[in-house]
Amino acid sequence: MQHENPNLGQAPYDLLTPDAVLDAMESIGLEPTGGLTALNSYENRVYQVALEDGSFIITKFYRPNRWSDDAITEEHRFTQGLFDAELSVVPPVQLNGTSVFRHLDFRFAVFARQGGHPPNLENEDDLEVLARAIARLHAYGASRPFEHRVSLTAERLGVQSRDFLLQNNFLPAEMEAAYSSITEQLLARIAPLMSETPMVAIHGDCHMGNILWRDDIPHFVDFDDCMSGPPIQDLWMLLSGERADRTLQLSLILDAYQEFYDFDTSTLHLIEPLRTLRIMYHAAWIARRWQDPAFPLAFPTFDTVNYWSNHVLALREQLAMLDEPPLTYFG
Repeated sequence: MQHENPNLGQAPYDLLTPDAVLDAMESIGLEPTGGLTALNSYENRVYQVALEDGSFIITKFYRPNRWSDDAITEEHRFTQGLFDAELSVVPPVQLNGTSVFRHLDFRFAVFARQGGHPPNLENEDDLEVLARAIARLHAYGASRPFEHRVSLTAERLGVQSRDFLLQNNFLPAEMEAAYSSITEQLLARIAPLMSETPMVAIHGDCHMGNILWRDDIPHFVDFDDCMSGPPIQDLWMLLSGERADRTLQLSLILDAYQEFYDFDTSTLHLIEPLRTLRIMYHAAWIARRWQDPAFPLAFPTFDTVNYWSNHVLALREQLAMLDEPPLTYFG
């Protein structure tokens, strides 16, 4: 297939060599030993850096041209505010009155290293603890709405993703019609459901890789996708299994959640629309990053007919899920 992607040029991290990372640390007064470990991150570049005093820090180099300075600063204020409100998040380190630094035209931030492992969602006690923590996060977010972060909309995640893929010829010719048709049907269904969604400041990407469990406490990391959105966005990924399983999990989650923040049960019908938008956005996200060498390595089947056949199948399954009644909560 032909990839006509006007938004991609030179690979964005070509200049970010190990020496450049270490020089960046020295530029803000840190003393790295030279010990550097690349951590799992595709959107940004994240490293663990060993310091001369025997400690370690985590540094994140933001993808160029993705967020404005105001949006990054607002992310940092949000996480610092959550930390000050005694939620266990990992805010960026402040040095000389700022948390956003620059080196070689890269913007970067530094964080304390946080150990832990993904939470065990099969443990009901852990699930309830996690739900209470997310509720406190949302209560804080509702009191301090974002001004510069993006919003979770069908237009941004769905329409723009569809248009990007079709206009830039990322789909095999034999899959274009099927993809165009199913996404048109899905967006016609989803857009009206999302049009009057209540929005607060949320984590936005609250999958288990962004929650580190330690000492019976969930530690939230990576607020790179924090946004204005419906609170259910940070909850639906906690659900798994058959409908009966998900209904029971939902009851446990919302019983605990509502101890700290009122949940709008009318938004339960958004679970499958939000899942659909995430699926659509993920495919377009890979396409938008395809000239970053990390992406063909991480998603080697992306430009195959088999990938797009499975993608269209997943979207068709989502269309069927939209016909299912939403999960119920009787709390």
